[in-house]
Amino acid sequence: MRMTTPRIAPVELEDASAEQRELLAPFAETLGVLNIFRTMAHTPKALKRFNVWGGYVMGHGTSLSPRQREIAILRTGLLCRAGYEWVQHRRIGEEAGLSAAEIEAIKIGADAGTWSDGETAILRAADELVTDFCVADATWTALGGLGEQQRMDVVYTVGQYVLVSMLLNSFGVQLDPGQTLDSDFPR
Repeated sequence: MRMTTPRIAPVELEDASAEQRELLAPFAETLGVLNIFRTMAHTPKALKRFNVWGGYVMGHGTSLSPRQREIAILRTGLLCRAGYEWVQHRRIGEEAGLSAAEIEAIKIGADAGTWSDGETAILRAADELVTDFCVADATWTALGGLGEQQRMDVVYTVGQYVLVSMLLNSFGVQLDPGQTLDSDFPR
């Protein structure tokens, strides 16, 4: 975590407006009302639209498999030094079938030697998008085995999680109760 305290405190559910409660209610039924959503609830219109696009990226439209999606998200969160994102998606990555060793290998990236060709290309694409904001020709070609929509969804996913990382880092969103960040996570 880059900050030890939030710059913007999460909305307390008992203090939430009717609009905020309405937007946060679906999370209470599924994930629990995480600090990211309680923080974003300060801007209800943004949270509402964020949830629509985030829903696409998280599986309600994307052509990426959950495993592919989580490889892209975890690498992006790592590169952006977004500890909150890393902790949340480490769990989601495990649920998507990534082993603990593979999640650790995401810290090394495409050169870890444990990835399929398609997964290697996803990792390289994440690196290039975060550092150069463009997928290089060689990586685009390597992504070709995934198909056109999947190539697009890799870019959409990395872009979404760069945004998420920026807001987490800038707002100082803290880990949710019971969570801990890997001691070797870049700060």
